[in-house]
Amino acid sequence: MFEAVEELLAEHADLETRLADPSVHADQANARKLAKRYAELTPITRTYRAWKQTGEDIEAARELAAEDPEFLAEAKAAEARREELTEELRLLLVPRDPNDDKDVILEVKAGEGGEESALFAGDLLRMYLRFAERVGWKTEIIDSNESDLGGYKDVSVAVKTKGGAEPGQGVWARLKYEGGVHRVQRVPATESQGRIHTSAAGVLVTPEAEEVEVEIHANDLRIDVYRSSGPGGQSVNTTDSAVRITHLPTGIVASCQNEKSQLQNKEQAMRILRSRLLAAAQEEAEREASDARRSQVRTVDRSERIRTYNFPENRISDHRTGFKSYNLDQVLDGDLNAVIQSCVDADAAAKLAAAQEN
Repeated sequence: MFEAVEELLAEHADLETRLADPSVHADQANARKLAKRYAELTPITRTYRAWKQTGEDIEAARELAAEDPEFLAEAKAAEARREELTEELRLLLVPRDPNDDKDVILEVKAGEGGEESALFAGDLLRMYLRFAERVGWKTEIIDSNESDLGGYKDVSVAVKTKGGAEPGQGVWARLKYEGGVHRVQRVPATESQGRIHTSAAGVLVTPEAEEVEVEIHANDLRIDVYRSSGPGGQSVNTTDSAVRITHLPTGIVASCQNEKSQLQNKEQAMRILRSRLLAAAQEEAEREASDARRSQVRTVDRSERIRTYNFPENRISDHRTGFKSYNLDQVLDGDLNAVIQSCVDADAAAKLAAAQEN
């Protein structure tokens, strides 16, 4: 492990020298690439230096303890700290997801449960919007299809960082674990006898693709226009402004009806389509490489849930990690960090175990 760290430290030092050269910044794209790599290596460098320092502290404390036994406590404390830093280094050396720094398109779709499911989909959307606000991300609703009672049959929202993010703190790095089926247990607003119902909504998270990352040929697209439906402004149900784009080679479909003009809806639908095509291409590449990536559930089937929101008990449970807490009201208000961190930690532990086996 430490041979690999020494190589990364040398790379970090080289990058620091190169980034200090003004001529490097003449090529902004290359400078950003170098700066991104430098930021990735900085935590490893910092942790390794602290690890080496604890080694020196242990040695010094042991020498002093030979004359004064009180220094034995300092030696033990330094040893414990070194063990912590060793584990931190192991985790930092786990291969990173190359998409971790990307922004995302997050989609929420109502599933089983009818109007109650649509209301729950609205609750999930507000949860993600409030979480984004808490951590300082920007959000933009790209497309939405509201239900009669104010929920959402489906809604797509772009989530972006404001500037750069610390390694492991990007939008995809945190929200990629939200993909799957979310189950709710509560008394619906539509229930007159106070019975608890179970329904579900599906969440799909894809890294937002730049135009250069996905090649789309015009001849591969079928573009249909139709009239918008559901609650909206004056243009709803009066003009053929809604757009549905089908990528013929893959059958992947993206649509948008939120904007007033057909051109704006087409641009937003293309954003969604690019992200879905990028996700599909990456999943195919990972399958070919036999990479055991946890896949997101694409069907809103309650039996394939990843998380349960139990309103009567104010409980949230993540079925992948075993995380459970009784602050559901706070989570739905955007306090998602602890839930997401349980997924981050479980994923890192699995990757670390796989790396040690190899």
